[in-house]
Amino acid sequence: HEQVATSAATVTGDIPGVLIPHTSTRKQIAAHMVDSVQTSPHVLTVMEVDMSRVLAHRKANKEKYAADGVNLTLTAYFVAAIAKAIGNHKIVNATWRDDGVFAYSDVNIGMAVALGEGGLIVPVIKQVQNLSLKGIAAQINDLSSRARNKKLKPEEVKGGTFTITNHGTGGSLFAMPIINQPQLGILGTGAMQKRAVVITDENGNDSIAIRQMVYLSYVFDHRAIDGESGDNFLAEVKKILENWSD
Repeated sequence: HEQVATSAATVTGDIPGVLIPHTSTRKQIAAHMVDSVQTSPHVLTVMEVDMSRVLAHRKANKEKYAADGVNLTLTAYFVAAIAKAIGNHKIVNATWRDDGVFAYSDVNIGMAVALGEGGLIVPVIKQVQNLSLKGIAAQINDLSSRARNKKLKPEEVKGGTFTITNHGTGGSLFAMPIINQPQLGILGTGAMQKRAVVITDENGNDSIAIRQMVYLSYVFDHRAIDGESGDNFLAEVKKILENWSD
């Protein structure tokens, strides 16, 4: 074993290359990621969502929101659906403690914002349960813009109780994001694609239709949340999105 290890080290050292120094941000992210996977047993569940109703609502309201200076993004719908579903699944909006699980009264949703080579930052939308769709969209516009311009206040990246990340911006269909400690879960949204799906009408007749579909990837802490509870939460998020109404 010692001979193999020495040989491997020698060969690796002989390969030409360039050292890319770690930035302080990269070191902090690395430490946080390692800490998370060492702390929580991560479990992934994935469901597919038909976005037809959401897209129809967005088309009908986008210009009206824009007139008020608000860009109505799909992220706003995801955040709103998560907050609504949490109302019936409070265990997902919580923190693990040695003496029990502490369920938060407020739904403070962090949204991961990519900063290119600068890594990422997670500004937090506070008390989402009290916000309208327009209010959520306005918060997303403001926080994401200031995050990219490095103008966030320290308190705006603290106090999150749940996190959403849109890995679909890079074309990813689904992924397994890492939990943002000490939260118990994170939901990833994949790239939206047109797919042929089977539609069943009220009489039980099947037909094939083209729909805009998205995979939702929900990763949860298995210490506190079992598979059934995790699936039930994600299924409710899916139901809210597929049956979207004002």
